[in-house]
Amino acid sequence: MASHSSVLLLVLLLLSAVVDMAAASASEGWTNAHATFYGGSDASGTMGLAVYEDDLDLGGACGYGNLYSTGYGTATAALSTALFDDGASCGQCFKIICDVHADSRWCRTGKSVTVTATNFCPPNFALPNDNGGWCNPPLQHFDMAQPAWEEIGVYQGGIVPVLFKRVPCVKEGGVRFTINGRSYFELVLITNVGGAGSISAVSIKGSKGNWQAMTRNWGANWQSNLYLNGQSLSFRVTTTDGTTLVFPDIAPSNWQFGQTFTSTAQF
Repeated sequence: MASHSSVLLLVLLLLSAVVDMAAASASEGWTNAHATFYGGSDASGTMGLAVYEDDLDLGGACGYGNLYSTGYGTATAALSTALFDDGASCGQCFKIICDVHADSRWCRTGKSVTVTATNFCPPNFALPNDNGGWCNPPLQHFDMAQPAWEEIGVYQGGIVPVLFKRVPCVKEGGVRFTINGRSYFELVLITNVGGAGSISAVSIKGSKGNWQAMTRNWGANWQSNLYLNGQSLSFRVTTTDGTTLVFPDIAPSNWQFGQTFTSTAQF
C-alpha cells in the first residue's frame, strides 16, 4: 500500500498539472506589454491638444475631444507606435491585467480593466527603451489614464508589466458624427463606435448625389472634399472586423459645421 506521503505527493503533482493547464488556457490570446500612467488623478490631462486647419481642438491624437462629454471617461489609454498604427487603432478596446507573476510588488492581484485607445504615446529616442523610452518602437506599451492604471497597479510602481488582448467595445447609445471643416472640406469625427471600435473605411452621400469614399485625415477624423451644403448626409461605415453599417440621413439638410449627430444604430 502506498504511504500517505506518496499519495500526498501524487495529489500535489496532479493539482500542479491542473493549475499549469488552467494558466496556459488563461494566457491564450494574451500579449505581453508594459503600462505607465498620465493625466492626473482625474484624468483631465489625457484630453491632449490637437491642431487641424489652424483650429485648436481638445482631443489628443485620435481627436475625440473632451473624453468626459464624448463618453470615453477615464478608462482610456495612449498607445505606443507599435500599437497606434498611425491612428488606425483609435477606438479599439483592450482588456489589461497586471502581470503579477512578473511583478508581485506593484501589481494588484486579480484585477483587470478595459480601456479605449484615444491617444498616441510618442517615442522618446533620447532615452533607452528600458529606461524612459517606454513607447519607442518596437515596444508595445500603454500609457493609461491614471484612474484606469490604478485599477491594476499600485501608484508608487509607476510602470508595470501587463498582459493585454483586444476585446469588443461596448458603448452606450448610437454612433456619433461630428461635422467640422468648411465648404468643400467636410472633416467628420466618428465617435462612440462599438464592436471592433476602430474604423477601416467610411463613405459619405449627400441627398443629391452618390456614395463617395472618404479618407482618413488623422485619428478618428475622416475627410471629404465635396460640396454638400444644403443636403442631408448619410454615412456608410466599416469597422476593422469587416462589419458595415449604413446611417441614412443622419444629418438633416440644414446641418451646420460644428454640429454632432447621434444615430440610433450601433455595431
